[in-house]
Amino acid sequence: MIPTAFEYQRATSIDEAIARLQATGGKLLAGGHSLVPLMKLRLSEPGVLIDIARIPGLSGIREKDGKLEIGAATVHHDVATSTVLREKCPVVADTAGEIGDPQVRNRGTLGGSLAHSDPAADYPAVMLAVDAEIHLKGPKGWRAVKASAFFQDLFTVDMAADEVIAGVQFAPVKAAAYAKLHQRASHFAIVGVAAALDVKGGVIQSARIGLTGAGSHATRLTDVEQALAGQPLTANTIAAASKIAGMGLKDVNADIHASEAYRRAMIPVFTRRALEGAMKRA
Repeated sequence: MIPTAFEYQRATSIDEAIARLQATGGKLLAGGHSLVPLMKLRLSEPGVLIDIARIPGLSGIREKDGKLEIGAATVHHDVATSTVLREKCPVVADTAGEIGDPQVRNRGTLGGSLAHSDPAADYPAVMLAVDAEIHLKGPKGWRAVKASAFFQDLFTVDMAADEVIAGVQFAPVKAAAYAKLHQRASHFAIVGVAAALDVKGGVIQSARIGLTGAGSHATRLTDVEQALAGQPLTANTIAAASKIAGMGLKDVNADIHASEAYRRAMIPVFTRRALEGAMKRA
């Protein structure tokens, strides 16, 4: 289909983007891989598109004060191939490499994916696992939202209509991995699990496990996290904890790609695979 008519504007700074949002009630455009398909289906009909892709400083990957930072306008390909991420937090790079196809990875952006919060998107799960902060700026200034509070419901996040995601920040995590069941055409996650472990002396001090693809939005598997805490890092520990993955979920998606029963069956499988991957890196 053809989108409705719209006006195109380009912002040269975050403050200008915020001002244009307030003045026009428009939508932000970076890579466009979330917004443009909705516009073509006329599920979204913005009168104004505000391009933020070329705002200086809004893209890039850097290490600062022991934390890793990724700008919101950074494309998936740059995340997937980042030397810094490959060394300090490879699970984030791995996840970016699992997104879509080369065209999507070269145009789609981290910030756009997080703001859209597709229930089958990959980034939300890994942001939960690495305990990331999403940094936003609006008319009232800056604020940071933990990933665990950011993803709220179907296509719903803790972000006002006149706020802009500037980037994400998280501590390096080596013992982490992502595993997903691909939808073959789109490469969205039918079920995707990101797992991160804090291990000392062969004992799991804590775990963070993010699930995507199964429900209305990404969520943490807290029951599995609790089952792992304080246990020795062994294959048997992982196998036992994985068996309960998803048991507490009340609502699980069902669509043309997979039934609710199939998704429920796959959650423990991919939880175990993600945890096994994290164990190899511990």
